[in-house]
Amino acid sequence: MAEKKAKAVVKAAEVQTEKAAAEKKAPAKKPTARKPVAKAEAKPAVKAEEKAAVKAEVKPAAKTVKKAAPKAAKKAAVAENVRIQFADKDYAPADLLQSARDVWQYDLGRDVKDITSIDLYVKPEESRAYYVINGDVTGGFAI
Repeated sequence: MAEKKAKAVVKAAEVQTEKAAAEKKAPAKKPTARKPVAKAEAKPAVKAEEKAAVKAEVKPAAKTVKKAAPKAAKKAAVAENVRIQFADKDYAPADLLQSARDVWQYDLGRDVKDITSIDLYVKPEESRAYYVINGDVTGGFAI
């Protein structure tokens, strides 16, 4: 009888060992059933290796991005030039905007620092430019 009890105890120990092994394997298969203790024990070695691998992969990518950035800056620096030509006359938009500022300052007697916005409308058939300054002051001048 003692042998039967000893076999039962051994068998019970094996069942408990199998259950413990199954519980350790189960968290890997089912992420919702993970135990924090098993996670803390198994992951640190893997995380350190993964971090090293990720760092090794990130560094070359960062160098690639740094090299690509100057090319994008070169593309953004495109020379642009707009000219308005009609009836043997030639104007740059900056010249017309400066004329509108001059009208504001000298003709209307106001300070150029008070300008918040200028909308300029050019009508070549009339040889005039019309302005709206700060959304409420309107007028025009000959070009």
